[in-house]
Amino acid sequence: MPVTFAPASASATSPRKLREMHNHHFDSTVWNDVAFRRDDVVVATYAKAGTTWTQQIVAQLIFNGDPEVSIAEISPWVDLRVPPALAKLATLEEQTHRRIMKTHLPVDALRFSPQAKYLYVARDGRDIAWSLHNHHFHATDDWYAVLNDTPGRVGPPIPRANPDVAAYFREWLDADGAPFWPFWENVRSWWAVRNLPNVHLVHFEALKRDMAGEIRKIARFLEIDVAAGTWPRVLRHCSFDWMKANAGQVAPLGGVFWDGGAETFINKGTNGRWRDVLTAEDIARYEATALAELGPECAAWLASGEAA
Repeated sequence: MPVTFAPASASATSPRKLREMHNHHFDSTVWNDVAFRRDDVVVATYAKAGTTWTQQIVAQLIFNGDPEVSIAEISPWVDLRVPPALAKLATLEEQTHRRIMKTHLPVDALRFSPQAKYLYVARDGRDIAWSLHNHHFHATDDWYAVLNDTPGRVGPPIPRANPDVAAYFREWLDADGAPFWPFWENVRSWWAVRNLPNVHLVHFEALKRDMAGEIRKIARFLEIDVAAGTWPRVLRHCSFDWMKANAGQVAPLGGVFWDGGAETFINKGTNGRWRDVLTAEDIARYEATALAELGPECAAWLASGEAA
């Protein structure tokens, strides 16, 4: 198991970028040219772990619960290889508000800035695979064309999704995140830097249990004072029901790359759908892999959002 960073401590130094990552989705080199500002916010996840939800939370905190703010327009996925890097960098440079950027990279493939604040969002890998299957299976031909046929792709194209979700999960587990990108190193790398003062871990399940409490933690981390009268508005616009009803504002490009549109992208927002589908052997194999890859403390946190 590769170890990129020493165990986290409050005095740990900022991680260094050690590699670039390229595939049908990624071009990590874009981060090399980002001119960071002191109040930048970076939302980091493996994928389908609550990324969009957390982007919405941050935007609502920054913009005082404004329902018209569209994270699909203001919060770019920086390491996505389309649109072209120069266009993406120009858009970021033109923004005058507090910026919210998104990444799906592990820490050692990211240019990490001590100026920015990083929110890492995690979710049980079985729930991620279920959500990822919905995302992948319902993708349109245009989605495949953009990822596979746009110049600059490194490595093989992304294939069509297996329609059988249990088989899809087994393929994803056996090949560590295929056909997307490695899962365990992503979680492990962010867990290792969890005690840095500009890193805050968020868990999908914790948000489900106590959204208001978790949003207050995020607000404190981002040093945002929210007026008492603004909280109800923020919470309303961060609820799954509100996001589903206004999916066009939060889904990338309004959801044009998925059959069913934005409401397919903002899917069910539920965990545990795998419980009645996976076999006992599947579940045991996943849990043994999590323990071996992450260690007991991180594996327990990944499964529940609670400390071991």
